Amino acid sequence: MQILERSQKPGANGEIKFSLPEIQEFRLNNSLNVLFVQKDELPIVRFNLITNSGGKYDTANKKGLANLFSRVLDEGAGKYNAIELSDEFDSLGTNFNINCFNDNIHISLQTLAENLDKSLELFATVLISPHLDNKSFDREKRKVITALQQLKDSPDEIADIAFDHIVFGKNNPYAHPVIGYPDGLENISTEDISSFYKERLGPADSTLIVVGNINREILEEKLNNYFSDWKSNSSNPQLSFPSTSSGPKIYFVHKEGSVQSEIRIGHIAEKRSKGNFFSKHMMNIILGGQFSSRINLNLREDKGYTYGAHSRFNYLKEAAQFIVSTSVGSENTGNAINEIIRELDEIKKGIKKEELAFAKSSVTLRFPGNFETYGQIAGNLISLVLHSLPRNYFSTYLDSINNVNEEQITRAAVENIHTDKLSVLVAGDKKLFLEQLEGLEISEIIELDIWGNPVL
Repeated sequence: MQILERSQKPGANGEIKFSLPEIQEFRLNNSLNVLFVQKDELPIVRFNLITNSGGKYDTANKKGLANLFSRVLDEGAGKYNAIELSDEFDSLGTNFNINCFNDNIHISLQTLAENLDKSLELFATVLISPHLDNKSFDREKRKVITALQQLKDSPDEIADIAFDHIVFGKNNPYAHPVIGYPDGLENISTEDISSFYKERLGPADSTLIVVGNINREILEEKLNNYFSDWKSNSSNPQLSFPSTSSGPKIYFVHKEGSVQSEIRIGHIAEKRSKGNFFSKHMMNIILGGQFSSRINLNLREDKGYTYGAHSRFNYLKEAAQFIVSTSVGSENTGNAINEIIRELDEIKKGIKKEELAFAKSSVTLRFPGNFETYGQIAGNLISLVLHSLPRNYFSTYLDSINNVNEEQITRAAVENIHTDKLSVLVAGDKKLFLEQLEGLEISEIIELDIWGNPVL
């Protein structure tokens, strides 16, 4: 029997070459922008509609409006009620989904090429003639309220919500959870849903991504045919994204009976379009962006505190945050926080050539795998839309990665990781970790409720 040698990680060697899919771009008669990739291996066509209508557009006292709208949108349209519409998609073998995020609502459809016309007809019906009726609204609202109640029993979700609130600051549109708050949902009516549809869902402010087995001319003809009645009434309100920056603080959310501590450590960061993205990306890969990263090897392999720890830059359209996340046994809360902060300081002192070589190898060898499935290709094109990236972004990606050097990594760490501005958030049973927090060098400790508000 061959014994697997784990004491040495694999070397970084070999190059991989592959052909990126060609991105074609055109605009429909109703002003809807389309990004198209022809992929003929399977008789499938996938659509991802990216609408500029995410949770950031929720009004102050109606948080959760965009999410609730996205849930009601396909609950009946045209001549179909909710069950009939679902049955129509199912009979075609067509997957149809709507999801709401901070910046956008994503509407996806994947169908067999032979059922394309009927699937597109249903898709267009949802966009053009949704019912948005009281019965569907009440049903989906109850589901969201139930989900919010269940959320209270999930320390990891509590930690994520509270962390966003304290890092972005309560006046930032990204500070609230997309699902909303219980009191905000109570303020939302069917009239609000209808108004949101009229004001936020329009082709001129959306992008359709298409990947599949069809040629451009036929696709363009079909889209112009089925989407011709979808007109743009949407407005584009100006939003403000204020950021908060204060000295290091510790926050905690008490969850009675939890034996684990959910830890989030980080701060506000520069937008995706600012700074050298690739040096930041490679720095984070080494720090906490993959299994062999410094943070994970320290907390998991060396100390045995956790099953996994990672760091990332979370890029939204108008803001970003740097965050380290992990879950540890409550008895190791203070030690884990100290080790994470130590790694954040250490990365600023420089890296080894071997670390960078391995990180580059890992990224470049995984890169072709990001374009294997129809969904993966569409997902990558979504990032082009969300962050307004150049259309040749992927064709120059590997060169940009390989051009990063050790000096740039160090500079990226110094310029983008600020241990003097860290927010440390712990969600768990305070009886098991509060004394440990009091022993840390960060003196200010604040208790929060599950939504990130100070407990008075």
